[in-house]
Amino acid sequence: MNFETLSNILSMVADGKLAVGQAADQLKHLSFEDIGCAHVDHHRALRKGFPEVIFGQGKTSEQIIAILGKLEKSENIVLVTRIDREKADHVLSQFPHAQYFDDAHLLKIEKQPPAITGRGTILIVCAGTSDIPVVMEAYLTATAMGNQVKTLFDVGVAGIHRLFAHQKELEQASVIIVAAGMEGALPSVVGGLVKAPVIAVPTSVGYGTSFNGLTALLGMLNSCSSNIAVVNIDNGFGAGYMASTINHVGV
Repeated sequence: MNFETLSNILSMVADGKLAVGQAADQLKHLSFEDIGCAHVDHHRALRKGFPEVIFGQGKTSEQIIAILGKLEKSENIVLVTRIDREKADHVLSQFPHAQYFDDAHLLKIEKQPPAITGRGTILIVCAGTSDIPVVMEAYLTATAMGNQVKTLFDVGVAGIHRLFAHQKELEQASVIIVAAGMEGALPSVVGGLVKAPVIAVPTSVGYGTSFNGLTALLGMLNSCSSNIAVVNIDNGFGAGYMASTINHVGV
């Protein structure tokens, strides 16, 4: 439940438009709701500013539908990450108003577009076109959380002049997410060019000794650029969420 919904319920009780018993029914699961396969956290939006996000990988479509059915009753926006097309089609048959994004493997229910509440612009940069799925997960997450978000694709170190052509955009961003596979060098370059915090995302793109993103991860963790923090391999969601958190500091 979000702050707006809670305020509306309390205002209606205060104005005599909603009986106390009816309000109690709506608030009885304010903390969490045990549905057997999950304890649905209805309090998260009040506590953290954004509703519980459903991690689709490892869950059955039936479990996702059950959790989604509880969350979408009281939330304006709900995300399901790491959900494949087969599961998404099953979910969409029950929630036809939902949207599925193939490139990000993300499903979204959005009752109304989120207001832009972040202080500045989040810029998401990727080294190569193969990194776009991770970028899009970050983009959709940060956008859903009320941020102005821009993207910059395919500007990796193999042709670094492509990045330098966007110096103004880099300097104007309040937070920058940089996704890269292979040796993971791009975040260090970006970090050395700007004063904004840089969130590095290693991707599992690369040949054998990239070890499915481990090489990029270790390279980013050992970066000499002091304004870089690193999330897990392919964790676009985590990067988008953290970027939004930074972008809302002081709001």
